[in-house]
Amino acid sequence: MNDKPKAIVLLSGGLDSATALAVARAEERACYGLTLGYGQRCRAEIEAARQVAAAMGTAEHRVIELPPGSLGGSALTGDFEVPKGELPAGGPEGIPITYVPARNILFLSYGLAWAEAIGAGEIFIGVNAVDYSGYPDCRPEFIEAYQKVIEVGTRAGVEGGGIRVRAPLIDLPKHEIIRRGLELGVDYALTVSCYEPDAGGRSCGRCESCRLRLAAFARLGVKDPIPYAIPV
Repeated sequence: MNDKPKAIVLLSGGLDSATALAVARAEERACYGLTLGYGQRCRAEIEAARQVAAAMGTAEHRVIELPPGSLGGSALTGDFEVPKGELPAGGPEGIPITYVPARNILFLSYGLAWAEAIGAGEIFIGVNAVDYSGYPDCRPEFIEAYQKVIEVGTRAGVEGGGIRVRAPLIDLPKHEIIRRGLELGVDYALTVSCYEPDAGGRSCGRCESCRLRLAAFARLGVKDPIPYAIPV
């Protein structure tokens, strides 16, 4: 593994980031997983990230916990109720309340700092701008802008070594992401997508993230391997 190019892989515990890790491994990268605890109500996703990192053989996996209350203003941090059974406002009607302010900026920044420290040339992030909730930090424009930040604001960028942000799933519909992951051997039973699982760890099946996930598996004709609190 020491002979492979190093890459930071941002791991949320969800299926997209697990697939991004699988892509990085398939490209023969030595993968260093990074997970951010930002006060999310779904703490199960942090444990899921640990399990994904262990199962897929990362060189190292770090969990960075922000101080309690560092972020807020989102249904995912408990400031509002998670919308269930209907699509939250998004796209042309506004950013949904499940958006976490600056989350991917912070995620990428911690990943960038680690990348510079260990000489990694890439940061993989599983953002998607097709089947998603309309978050502004999941769009190609955001990735392009952050790449510019790296080029002008880091030693690696200024001295010409460079660190590249990789978003290999950004233009894929959710079912194609899952198809790619299955081809690469991702165990989606380890992942968590739900915004608000129950006390037993079962996904609600009603939030937007659950519904996007279930629809994608159904389109492939494949059973989603995680447990749900309602019949699906």
